[in-house]
Amino acid sequence: MKKLLAAIAATVFTFSAASAQSLPPPTIAAKSWLLLDASSNQIMASQEADMRVEPASLVKLMTAYLAFAAVRDKRLNLEQEVSVSVNAWKVDPSSSKMFIEPNKPVSINNLLYGLISVSGNDAAVALAEAVSGTTDAFVVSMNREAERQGLKGTHFSNPHGLPSPDTYTTARDLAVLCRNLINDFPEFYKTYYSVKKFTYNNITQPNRNRLLWLDPTVDGMKTGHTDSAGYSLITSAKRPVANGERRLISVIVGTTSDQVRTQESQKLLNWGFQNFDAVKLYSKGQVVDTPDVWKGSQGKIKIGFTRDIYVTVPKGTAERIKPRLERNDPLIAPITENTKVGTLKVMIDDKAVVELPLVALESVGPAGIFGRAWDSLRLLFK
Repeated sequence: MKKLLAAIAATVFTFSAASAQSLPPPTIAAKSWLLLDASSNQIMASQEADMRVEPASLVKLMTAYLAFAAVRDKRLNLEQEVSVSVNAWKVDPSSSKMFIEPNKPVSINNLLYGLISVSGNDAAVALAEAVSGTTDAFVVSMNREAERQGLKGTHFSNPHGLPSPDTYTTARDLAVLCRNLINDFPEFYKTYYSVKKFTYNNITQPNRNRLLWLDPTVDGMKTGHTDSAGYSLITSAKRPVANGERRLISVIVGTTSDQVRTQESQKLLNWGFQNFDAVKLYSKGQVVDTPDVWKGSQGKIKIGFTRDIYVTVPKGTAERIKPRLERNDPLIAPITENTKVGTLKVMIDDKAVVELPLVALESVGPAGIFGRAWDSLRLLFK
């Protein structure tokens, strides 16, 4: 069931709001970039989104995801103190560190702050060892999780992102990972990703995401930089709209400087918020249709969605949205809950903006032998 829901989420993600509009995207000075509306899972604009890129410290998003999962599953707890290995302490001394020491146990909580707010490579190694015992075992888990999330253009070889030919990703995959991290661990995201500075071992360091200071709607996410990768920044911002709040995620990979990655991220976020709306179509669990079901223990089935459904459209076009249901008729029992039973096409001016999988909101078991025989006969004349 988890695989099915993950596949549904990935399917939704692949459709672009930009396909139904003529608004030109902004010019972004980066090797690869993408803007995602997290409410609708739609890509609003992108360039070279599937280009293989070096992620540098953006790798730590997956390291954090697995550490959060370990805390959630009670394999670790935030106040637990762990020993610092020589491996963690000796990680490239010229790279970002939180400055943990072998003779000084450190809490999981501090390691998470060190990993996220100051991008400590030593924290990444220490967390990997705390979660999996060794970094090699942790890397196996990283790649297994990447596969589960459908990150087809991603591979990890370490928990910190220091250069390796076996560590690579894409802007599209990074956007999926960020969206999943925010959705799966909202409290952890809120706690760690908006922290502007962190002090450990009497050393205070700033978060390198300068938009945390420049834009009050920005509450994350992660910077990355090596000489070979250039300067990268993933930014998440949540701004108020008429029906609540709306979150956009920008992915900027491979710029020439810290200043450029900051200004280009701000430009992309502003463009998205100013030019697009996210319109809510259906609520999670809302019954969209009750079509006939054949050979079943009941004659009708409720169908809809497993999450709130939004669609991202250019401003001024919301009133032209026309949902179109396309069912996989005939629907024949047994049908289990969350099985895909059709598609909702969201149309604007006879063009499909996005296609969403419709699922069964309940299970329908098989009818008895006579009921199945009768429906088989009826289907012959349908």
